[in-house]
Amino acid sequence: MIRLRDVTYLVRDRDEALAFFVDALGFAVRQDETFDGGWRRVVVGPPDGGTGLVLALADENAPVGAQAGPDVAFFLETDDFAAQHTRMLAHGVRFREEPRHETYGTVAVFEDLYGGAWDLIQPPAR
Repeated sequence: MIRLRDVTYLVRDRDEALAFFVDALGFAVRQDETFDGGWRRVVVGPPDGGTGLVLALADENAPVGAQAGPDVAFFLETDDFAAQHTRMLAHGVRFREEPRHETYGTVAVFEDLYGGAWDLIQPPAR
């Protein structure tokens, strides 16, 4: 078996990003450790498992918020769209559109801290 464990997610400030992912999106902190020399590794991800995000400090020329250009870079799946949408709105997450119902589920595009596009999606009941 092979799995994608973690991916690097560029941030300007780890603590700001940590608060966004934990408070607004409901992610869990999987690792927050500082090593000799001051190097800090922070990993967040969905509480029930799956791929995590390594919150890596970007240099001044990095494409923070534009890793995928104008396209949606990440797809956040939920089993309760309404509750997750409400949680995110309460934490100031900006949605680019109202929720819509498609054949593949209920979906809305939202922005991360840096304006990067994400989909919040709830697949249809099976």
